[in-house]
Amino acid sequence: MRVSVLRGIRDVAVEERPTPQPGPGEVLVRVGSVGVCGSDVHYYEHGRIGDHVVRGPLVLGHEAGGRIVGVGEGVDVSRVGQRVSLEPGVPCRHCVQCRAGRYNLCPDVVFFATPPVDGAFAEYVTIAEDFAYAVPDQLSDDAAGLIEPLSVGVWANRKARVGAGSRVLISGAGPVGLVVAQVARARGASEIVVSDVDSRRLEAATRFGATRVLDARDGIPAGLVVDAFVDCSGAPSAVASGCRAVGPAGVAVLVGMGADEVTLPVSLVQNREIEVTGTFRYANTWPEAIALATSGQVDLDGLVTAHVDLDHVVETLDVDPQAGHLKMVVRPGGV
Repeated sequence: MRVSVLRGIRDVAVEERPTPQPGPGEVLVRVGSVGVCGSDVHYYEHGRIGDHVVRGPLVLGHEAGGRIVGVGEGVDVSRVGQRVSLEPGVPCRHCVQCRAGRYNLCPDVVFFATPPVDGAFAEYVTIAEDFAYAVPDQLSDDAAGLIEPLSVGVWANRKARVGAGSRVLISGAGPVGLVVAQVARARGASEIVVSDVDSRRLEAATRFGATRVLDARDGIPAGLVVDAFVDCSGAPSAVASGCRAVGPAGVAVLVGMGADEVTLPVSLVQNREIEVTGTFRYANTWPEAIALATSGQVDLDGLVTAHVDLDHVVETLDVDPQAGHLKMVVRPGGV
């Protein structure tokens, strides 16, 4: 099979590798679409994310969907031909975190495109069968792959306790911020305020659920009070100003990856009893995410602004930030 391989910083090439074979409890998936994530770009530009360092050739890509074309021992052969969305992190299932249901915090999770585990910029991948979720025919191949970032949005909304009538502030109108907004709308939020510095992304936010948009350079206006703040920007200034807009007993959820340390308005957090929490990927989100996309409450296809094949993956990693793309998608079988 053909794969796109990160061989070093800013060095990507297509290689031929043996097609993987599914082991016991696994399925072989012909990859249809893979969304390009900011983490892929970060590995391409820097060769690391925090403690995760690229020390050898690595296949990027973890937002994947496709079709099952083979099964391993113990897997029902009737699954062959099934279209699926892949949850890219398979946990150990036995540690304290897994047994508590927090498998996203499993220290031994095997996660696509996290060194040294290869990802899905490939024609075929194998994965545990229960992490390959069946999707209905009305979902496109692109949407099947983008269930992964949608799951980030579902998880953020769960952590933020968004429900009917909630007032929500979202910092950052990139793909994750836009799915957070859409999920908030689906959950019945009455006010969804989105801030960003890019006017094109703010315009997109109005199409994807925002009831109000703000230019982040102007700061958060005095008098804005929300029940939940979700930061998808990672910008320290956005985190601090967003927390100040959270009302008593509200929640601040940190999703965006930015500075290792930020300054928080501690006295305000204490006096208002604001809950501040991080998020790390997701757990048990695929069924809800698939249902939201299938029902049309969340539009994933509308986020896609470009398609490339394996020979042009570098174009998605080297993309000019001023080009205005939201979500670029790799189609290993061709566009």
